[in-house]
Amino acid sequence: MRVVKRAPERAGEPDVALVDDSGAVVSEVSAFLRSLAARDYSPNTIRAYAYDLMKLLQFLDDRGAGLGDFSPVLATEFLAWLRAQSSTGRAQRNQLGLVSSQGRRLSARTCNRVLAAVSSFYEFVISCGGYTSVENPILRETDQASARVLGRHRPALVTSVDQRPVRRILRVRTVETLPRPIPDEIYLALLAQLERLRDRALLELMHEGGLRPGEVLGLHLEDLSYGRKRVTVRHRTDHPQGARQKSRRDRVVDLLEDRALPTLNRYVLLERPQDVESPLVFLIGGRGPRRGQALSYDGLVRMFQRAATRAGVRDAWLTPHSLRHTHATRMSELGMRELTLQRRLGHAHPDSTQVYIRVTDHQVRDEYRAALEQVPTGCLEA
Repeated sequence: MRVVKRAPERAGEPDVALVDDSGAVVSEVSAFLRSLAARDYSPNTIRAYAYDLMKLLQFLDDRGAGLGDFSPVLATEFLAWLRAQSSTGRAQRNQLGLVSSQGRRLSARTCNRVLAAVSSFYEFVISCGGYTSVENPILRETDQASARVLGRHRPALVTSVDQRPVRRILRVRTVETLPRPIPDEIYLALLAQLERLRDRALLELMHEGGLRPGEVLGLHLEDLSYGRKRVTVRHRTDHPQGARQKSRRDRVVDLLEDRALPTLNRYVLLERPQDVESPLVFLIGGRGPRRGQALSYDGLVRMFQRAATRAGVRDAWLTPHSLRHTHATRMSELGMRELTLQRRLGHAHPDSTQVYIRVTDHQVRDEYRAALEQVPTGCLEA
């Protein structure tokens, strides 16, 4: 059982397929992946679904069962099987995981993601009439605790439908971690290792504007407005290297600190290949055969890792996306309101923004300070 890449026959087709040991495509999974592609899911998301469903089929093959035999009892065994599997990805320091003699095991978040993918897959095949006598093995129920939370997001209009929160009964309990912003000294050490204007402009845009790696790689020359000191992040799906914006909403990001835009301007004028007709801002330079091609996400990550290694700050949690965490945390600490920070970051749901509010909760800090002022002087002295 393996996931293979393939050239899509037409637009809207997935670029991966799940095949069995004989090389035959698994038809149910292929239909599910086609439905995701037709609904404009990103290629990375479709690829993740394929690998998650590969784990399910490997588990069923080990027990001599088929997709129609998967039941809530087998689902519990599947979860135990997942918890014993070794992870092939790089472990992140801020995620909890177990290390066995075979290596680092799958994290709790990864196991829950696999279970969610399996649940979505069975909802699809059941709705299509594939297994009329089978119910979704990953049972779900109404989450009464989340429904009672006062701060939970609700629609602004009274006439809007408020979806009742649900939770999957079968899941692993996880730890709610906080994002780790990059300290100023580490960020300056990274910049000091970058010789190319392109690389410095990339980091400055993500640090000052909070842009995601896919958003900064997808910028076009027409998206830059030097006079108004802003860039426009637009949702596009035509990047030659597959970089995509996560958000499906265009937004304007102001850059008023006079660091990112001057660096970006110098890169466009002095270093960016002038004889290339590509509208993209960030291209591969030099004199090699790839000159003028679009910079890929892997290229950005390798550049970032090389700079971190040379600066002596290489660590698992230090990634290009942590620059976005740094910007969001800094803006929250400077007092930016939650709603405006949500719009600046392009979050579709306020829960995503509240992660950064928890890093520095001004109300908790101020009330703690006020409580300390009420303590009588010398009451704790022996």
